[in-house]
Amino acid sequence: MNFQITFNTKWSDFDPNRHMRHTAYNDYAAEVRVRFFQEHGLSINEFAKLNIGPILFKEETSFLKEIHIGENITVKMELEGVSKGIERWRFKHQLFNEKGELSAEIKVYGAWIDLIKRKLTAPPKKFETIFETLPKSANFIEIPLKSEK
Repeated sequence: MNFQITFNTKWSDFDPNRHMRHTAYNDYAAEVRVRFFQEHGLSINEFAKLNIGPILFKEETSFLKEIHIGENITVKMELEGVSKGIERWRFKHQLFNEKGELSAEIKVYGAWIDLIKRKLTAPPKKFETIFETLPKSANFIEIPLKSEK
């Protein structure tokens, strides 16, 4: 099962070269993550009630093909890695142009932050069930925590 969303691109996504501006790719990847969590009961309001939020340590984008003005795109998301207890995670996003060609790949590495203590934290147990619904990439790994090295 894939988790993917098709988007109608908008004028502000494009630059003077008439192709998608580099940061728009990352914006769509972030939107897919937010929608995944919303569909699984973790809305912005729910995160606020839990006093927890996702943070990114690293974001890597590889641009492969142009997306031109007026094209619709499809963004797929897979879980590329996760630690025990879902404390750390790695998502892979693939953006496809209207022809179905892979146009970009974005990998994000992150964790959870306690919004009151402003420190990294483990999420509630229910996050494990939510993460189990995500498709795993072909090179999925278990991410070791520092104490496990």
